Amino acid sequence: MPPFDVQEATIESIHTALRAKEISVAELVGAYLQRIDAHDRAGASLNSVVATSDHAVARGEELDAAFARSGELGGPLHGIPVVLKDNIETDDLPTTFGSIAMDGYRPPKDATVARRLRDAGAVVIAKTALPDWATSWFSYSSKTGDTRNPYDLDRDPGGSSAGTGAAVAANLAAAGLGTDCGGSIRVPSSFCNLVGVRSTPGLVPRTGTSYLVIPQDTVGPMTRTVADAARLMDVLAGYDPEDPYSVAHDVARHAGSYAGGLDRGALRGARIGLVTNALGSEPAEAAEVNAVVQAAVAALRDAGATVVETEIPSLLDHILATSMYTDRSKHDLDLFLSERTDPPIRSLAEAYDNGQYDRRLDLMDAIMEGPDEPDEEPDYLKRFAARHEFTLAVLNVMSADRLDALTYPTTQVPPPTMAGRADWTTLTFPTNTLIASQTWLPAVTIPAGFTGDGAPVGLELTGRPYDEATLLRLGYAFEQATGHRRAPASTS
Repeated sequence: MPPFDVQEATIESIHTALRAKEISVAELVGAYLQRIDAHDRAGASLNSVVATSDHAVARGEELDAAFARSGELGGPLHGIPVVLKDNIETDDLPTTFGSIAMDGYRPPKDATVARRLRDAGAVVIAKTALPDWATSWFSYSSKTGDTRNPYDLDRDPGGSSAGTGAAVAANLAAAGLGTDCGGSIRVPSSFCNLVGVRSTPGLVPRTGTSYLVIPQDTVGPMTRTVADAARLMDVLAGYDPEDPYSVAHDVARHAGSYAGGLDRGALRGARIGLVTNALGSEPAEAAEVNAVVQAAVAALRDAGATVVETEIPSLLDHILATSMYTDRSKHDLDLFLSERTDPPIRSLAEAYDNGQYDRRLDLMDAIMEGPDEPDEEPDYLKRFAARHEFTLAVLNVMSADRLDALTYPTTQVPPPTMAGRADWTTLTFPTNTLIASQTWLPAVTIPAGFTGDGAPVGLELTGRPYDEATLLRLGYAFEQATGHRRAPASTS
């Protein structure tokens, strides 16, 4: 029997191999750690991993022993090696938030999502890179420097969940978690040919994860398949008394399993709106993305969907009117730090004044110019109220045409080169992820294909509040009909 190959392994294929005793959890964990050594620290030198766990193999051995005793897998994620973005706290690994100012910080307990993964049987094998405090669409960080895109080592993997995107794409783990305020799960998922889920804020608790805008931030899966993302959502979603926003889970009243509801025929009879004013026009690279999206639209129609061209009225005006990053982020990050146990710094200003951040982070500069208290900013309450108007505009587009979801390219341009990313600032980069983020709606990005020179392109589906199940069903049907996921050659 040939050895089990972790390349493109799924949760289902891993569990099948474990039951057939083709591999043990300890061996599986060891195989992924070997890939981290071979491709992250050498070879392609992706630089996606901040730290690996010294306890992961031992945890695998514990799970193997439990399986040997009972003959049953010990949870829905039994033995699945995962990586976590390094702003998700872990009690057995340092958590740096991408910042040298937090070197040496070890939280006293896991974030809620980390604990839920472990309770479901997952093995946390590593923490992954992010720009300082998740403040960029790109990968540069004072803690780790630059992370590289496994599909093109001269391109950026996207941020802020850069390390999770590169690591999961390169098969350095079976799955991973990121966080998403403005698009920090979906941008790297798009750039790295992954599935990324932004849930309705609060559906997945944020306890123990840092945030830029508390009511807008989310935590979610980054995976190679929709089925794996749905399986993680089944574990992650749920009320947490430590996160008051997590009442969203009880409001949603989602019945059943996200994974159990997947249907390869879900596009038959579906109505999807192509948001034409979310297609890029400049620069020229947008044309490459648009061509991939038009091919994806044709595939949606071939799979039985009705695709209606539509527009979100005054889209750019709404995005500008509802941007709260510079109004809230300093306050919200300082609040997060104030709740930590003996952190190296007590405020963002300490790191900033000491120069303990990557100087390329223009959003850090903008945040530090913002108010200490959001209510001190004259336009803040206006921006907060404008979000409701933006949400109504989007949902009315869906209702007017009886749409199940809206779709558009996740970003209007392909992953920029390491040199080319200097052409953009965080607040000017043409990402469509802000549509769902600034309306507090759920969204899923799915691999849609590649540009002519091999850069991945993501297709985003956005839906109604708490309707993640529909987005996952539609995304799964598109994935099954098209099969655009492929492993990067750099780490094969």
